[in-house]
Amino acid sequence: MPLANGRHYLAIPGPSVMPDRVLQAMHRPAPNIYTGALVDLVESVVPDLNRVAKSSGRVAIYIGNGHAAWEASLANTLAPGDKALVLATGMFAKSWAAMAEALGVEAEILDFGDRDTVDASQIEARLSADTRGEIRAVLTVQVDTATSVRNDIPSIRAAMDAAGHPGLLIVDCIACLACDDFRMDDWGVDVMVAGCQKGLMTPPGMCFVFFNDKAAARRAELARVSSYWDWIPRSNPEAFYQYFCGTAPTHHLFGLREALTMILEEEGLEAVLARHATLARAVWAALEAWGQGGAIACNMTDRAHRSHAVTAVRMEAPNATALRDWVTDNAGVTLGIGLGMAPPGDPAWHGFFRIGHMGHVNTHMVIGGLGAIDAGLKALGLPHGDGALEAATRVCAGGSNRSA
Repeated sequence: MPLANGRHYLAIPGPSVMPDRVLQAMHRPAPNIYTGALVDLVESVVPDLNRVAKSSGRVAIYIGNGHAAWEASLANTLAPGDKALVLATGMFAKSWAAMAEALGVEAEILDFGDRDTVDASQIEARLSADTRGEIRAVLTVQVDTATSVRNDIPSIRAAMDAAGHPGLLIVDCIACLACDDFRMDDWGVDVMVAGCQKGLMTPPGMCFVFFNDKAAARRAELARVSSYWDWIPRSNPEAFYQYFCGTAPTHHLFGLREALTMILEEEGLEAVLARHATLARAVWAALEAWGQGGAIACNMTDRAHRSHAVTAVRMEAPNATALRDWVTDNAGVTLGIGLGMAPPGDPAWHGFFRIGHMGHVNTHMVIGGLGAIDAGLKALGLPHGDGALEAATRVCAGGSNRSA
């Protein structure tokens, strides 16, 4: 008898679990979009977004998903014929490069594979060879959602500085903002893109582009940027509607305001980051225990370079798909599919899945999700080691497995 009825747990890497308070904040009649509470709310949201990004620069808000943020960042910094260096540790950086190419930008990819971080020495060598300054920007993801690899952003900035390269550093934090630590000013990032539907716990529909003075100066050099993507009026509007190039995403803004209050004023950003780090270690501890007796493992072997927002998992095909299906049908838990690890038509595609542990999650949700996976392994007769739930529980209780 399936036991999946009841509240379903969406343990995928976004959209993440939405707090009831965020959903309730959105459950209201449409507001006045010209004056009043909505205008005041947006004036409070903008500085709080910068607090999360640890940025003293400007932010533009777009109605769209993470791909919209990608395009906005490209449209304001690169012209057709320009060249960008893209640092890939999974499919999302490559997809960003493909979007750049579609806009007429030459995207050169340095591919570091699906199980490793970027190599700063290779970046420095490539940029040092760019003696004519043809590379106008370096694009990278902090966390690739497909592989769960977490890149060391300060090391990339250090490599650019060591090469004396003037290009912009543009970073995708869509998977991990408010989950993994990010320090835009301290790390010398010029442009950062993010979405509302992961660590910011708001239904999909808004995205953000943060930028500093250096990036703003680059925007000023461009001959044209479409009125919709132009970040100038959005970040410094003369009238309220210019924040959004038209009608505001009203109800999303009410939800985002509630989420930012929960993150910044109630739990506190540093506590939010610490919670994500502990829950991530609990997931890793369970996977490492299961892996002692079977072919199941974190995609990223080095804990220091694993994301605190999502964990990509490897198994023998077709066991990953079989496990995902069992957990959904019998336990009411949805795990993320594998992305970019094998072509969809390849049987190897069924050897990967992902566990999202981002946003509005706590101990009982993560331990419960791991318990469902443990039950699935047993029900399907898949080989695995013992003690996974005990190991995860010890982490949450403040015991072993403290190393990040």
